[in-house]
Amino acid sequence: MSHDRRLRTTFDRAAALYQGARPGYPAELFSDLVAVTGIEPPGHLLEVGCGPGTATLPLARMGFQITAVELGTALASEARHNLADFPDVSVITSSFEGWEPPAGVLFDLIYAATAWKWVDPEVKYAKAAALLAPDGHLAVWGAGHAFPEGFDPFFTEIQHVYDEIGEGDGGSWPPPPPEDQPDATAAEFETSGHFAVVATRRYVWARRYTADEYIALLDTFSGHIAMEPAKREHLYREIRRRLAARPDGRLTRHWSAVLTIGRRL
Repeated sequence: MSHDRRLRTTFDRAAALYQGARPGYPAELFSDLVAVTGIEPPGHLLEVGCGPGTATLPLARMGFQITAVELGTALASEARHNLADFPDVSVITSSFEGWEPPAGVLFDLIYAATAWKWVDPEVKYAKAAALLAPDGHLAVWGAGHAFPEGFDPFFTEIQHVYDEIGEGDGGSWPPPPPEDQPDATAAEFETSGHFAVVATRRYVWARRYTADEYIALLDTFSGHIAMEPAKREHLYREIRRRLAARPDGRLTRHWSAVLTIGRRL
């Protein structure tokens, strides 16, 4: 599906679904983040694109002070609701590009979870560096579909449907397994001239989905939200038909996240 930045506003349409449908991130990721960066509560963190607060909650529970910036009005409202028990967390409705903190405020860590790719590449690294304290860190990760050895054959079957309706990505099938996927973000960090990569970590996990659960997940993806209704309805009918033929009516989807951490130069 496309990563066209114009699609970044589509997520707000799925605000009510997001928290329940999208998976959280592995606890190990947050442990590694704290260990590598050396941040300690009540350090001040800035989150770029917090959504409903999926990646905010684990760090809020550790006692960090967090400023979270979210472009979508509905998503920001969901985040405020989900983070209401944490007075040291504030959610600001704004794009990262357009937001400025109070004068003199610097952050110990800036992080983005499944959001960094939607930020203007001409702005994001320079702005992040300018908002960090000396020796501060930028951490970026995302959760994407993974295809390890032995992945569920459902996805090969349904890929044919995407191709038939003109929504395939044109890449080879199957995609490379997680261990063979390059860390493009690490290269971006280095070429930005603002950060030195100090660590990368990869996490792979799996979740089981019923047809309803999987369709709810797809309804939070920008490409599916923006898809022509007739195409989306056909795709969802095919998902339901194929899963109905399985004894338990479920599929297994693997997820992969790559955590990239850079220190400000």
